[in-house]
Amino acid sequence: MRQIMPVAMKTEIPYDRFAHVPERIFGLVDLAYNLWWSWHSSASVLFKMLNRAEWKMSRHNPVRMLLDTPPRFFERAAANPEYLRRYDIIMHRFGEYMVPGTSWFAQHYPSRTPLTIAYLSSEFGLHHSLPFYAGGLGILAGDHVKASSDLGVPTVAVGFMYAEGYLHQHIEADGWQKNVAEILDRDAAPVLRVMGDDGKQLVVQVPLIDPPIYVAVWKVQVGRVPLYLLDTHIDENLPENRNISHRLYLKELECRLRQELVLGIGGRKVLHTLGVEYSAMHLNEGHSAFSLLERLRERLVAGMPPDEAREQVRGTSVFTTHTPVPAAHDVFPEDLMAKYFRSYCPSLDLAWDEFMALGDDPHNPGAGFNMTAFALRMSRFHNGVSKKHGEVAREMWQPLWPDLPPEEVPIDAVTNGVHVPTWLNHRIEALIDRYMDPVYPNWREDYDNPIIWEVVDEIPDEELWREHQWLKMKLFSRIRDRKRRKWAGHQGEPANLAAEGLMLDTSALTIGFARRFAEYKRADLIFEDLDRLDRIVNNRWRPVQFIFAGKAHPADDRGKRILQKIYQYSQDPRFGGRIAFIEDYGEQVARYMVHGVDVWMNTPVPLMEASGTSGMKAGMNGVLNLSVLDGWWVEGYNGRNGWGFEGHAASPGDNRADAETIYDLIENEVAPLYYSRTMDDVPHKWVRMMRESIKSIAPQYCSLRMLKEYVTRYYPSVCRYAAGPGEQLAGLEGVCPPGPAPRMR
Repeated sequence: MRQIMPVAMKTEIPYDRFAHVPERIFGLVDLAYNLWWSWHSSASVLFKMLNRAEWKMSRHNPVRMLLDTPPRFFERAAANPEYLRRYDIIMHRFGEYMVPGTSWFAQHYPSRTPLTIAYLSSEFGLHHSLPFYAGGLGILAGDHVKASSDLGVPTVAVGFMYAEGYLHQHIEADGWQKNVAEILDRDAAPVLRVMGDDGKQLVVQVPLIDPPIYVAVWKVQVGRVPLYLLDTHIDENLPENRNISHRLYLKELECRLRQELVLGIGGRKVLHTLGVEYSAMHLNEGHSAFSLLERLRERLVAGMPPDEAREQVRGTSVFTTHTPVPAAHDVFPEDLMAKYFRSYCPSLDLAWDEFMALGDDPHNPGAGFNMTAFALRMSRFHNGVSKKHGEVAREMWQPLWPDLPPEEVPIDAVTNGVHVPTWLNHRIEALIDRYMDPVYPNWREDYDNPIIWEVVDEIPDEELWREHQWLKMKLFSRIRDRKRRKWAGHQGEPANLAAEGLMLDTSALTIGFARRFAEYKRADLIFEDLDRLDRIVNNRWRPVQFIFAGKAHPADDRGKRILQKIYQYSQDPRFGGRIAFIEDYGEQVARYMVHGVDVWMNTPVPLMEASGTSGMKAGMNGVLNLSVLDGWWVEGYNGRNGWGFEGHAASPGDNRADAETIYDLIENEVAPLYYSRTMDDVPHKWVRMMRESIKSIAPQYCSLRMLKEYVTRYYPSVCRYAAGPGEQLAGLEGVCPPGPAPRMR
């Protein structure tokens, strides 16, 4: 039996497993266990140069690659002056980066008591070697943490160690999605056990839950930011509790409740056990909101008066809501809540009815405990993830503030941003660097400054177009390689050759659509009029092709049927192989798509899109957006960087008006512009829009800008509130929050 509450904790890299790595380049081991390398292409090249074949076989997992690479490869590298020169430069940059005093935060807030933010999320999309994410929410969390590291914002993150990650997707011959589990080999991945002073892995008991639930603790180092992951698949747990952390978003409601209970209450307890002090807690969506209960309970146990304890928890909590879709907000029935919280409730100084009222949704009273309503009530700072989503959220949750009109509801907006070093292709980055370096050599540290991006206008059309064409070819090569490997593994069917992209034309206008297959995202919108679509894709002079990718939630049969329909259309000879579906969409496939398609299409039902960050990733690489004016695109569209249309919130199944708008745009504007070439075969007007896309999107829709907004608008405001057990006082000056919050129902 492992020690449950060790006195001291540490994480150690198992250096003895890398005895075959020469001392001269042994820093590769330290580098492999810090995901800093994943957003610095020059660092990842060190692993690629060492053993290109194994780098590919390991799916870009440096720990696996170092373990599986024979000694002769290391000996060769250690004797290569060119490799050693690169190695020394990269290790020097890495060492300088890890010094906290060099960061933006340290420079702008000198001589302050460190403000540390505890950032909780149910998923973190950091890199495909760590598949702890399902989609946009997790990728956003990963980008948030990376930007926190780059800026030096003191942050500690908490999530789950999912043994099976999210689902891997296999498309069967009839187009039906089959979910495939893949167990992560944690001893061959950039993740480490947190150890106690007894030399065994730290295990923490989730407080006041009967029968008890225990979590083992793992750590991923993301640049300067530690990410702690909770794992219930351990011997201390009863068999029914071991699967809590098996995979994301479990279908069974009780399993979901236990998962969120462990993340929230267990996550807070782990931070306390580790001795991690923080000033505020930032909840990325409502899945981790039970942490607020544990923060309240700890204050009450310490003797703080109940009203003061509640106000202090609220005043040091930031809650970000990510969706206006009602079905996406977890609601747990009262009998299920009673099973797990009857024994916990008395420690909160609340009667049962008072406790349940914290999660009551005025739209549907008595339906159960709504996690979003609870998080809104128990936090003082709330925000949506785009300006439009902020408006929708204020309208949606106005009943919680019955005395206020919707426009005064205290739900602000911080528009999402994506991590430029992660999502800007290294070839586009090198091209920009060639023209940026002479005038602004440190642009990578200041890429949220719109002025510096004006240099993009100096890039000749021919050069920008050539790089884009190279990335397009890389996408098609990747599609063919995936199909070849699938065929070699006897998993491919002849009828699926066209469906999976082998017949795509590298010279044709290529439109990409890659999202989670939820009904409101309307992936099948372009199939509304098959005759019209036929004319578009088979136009003799201006052919258009579409590449789709994405997964349906395991419990979403409607989403699976939409996916199946698209896959079956892609098999139809009528469309001449110009419609394709890429299997098993994830972070790695996303990189190829947002870099390589010509147009990024997004067609949600209006007002249902909160943000939609994939279009940002595409836009900063010069891919033009064609999107409904919803989410971030309402702010991002300027008439010169892509195409936007209002869209109609049509009745279910009636999408003809929006489909006709898309057909008209493609036929009359998008395709003519793409195929308008001069003698040099360069579409100069199209390239002009590519430049505008990069200039307008990269600085404004980046995570650097997003994090600076959180720091300046929310994080310093916790200075007013005293710290609780295991938490620290904020030492930053800033705008303190107003007086008591408006009355809430």
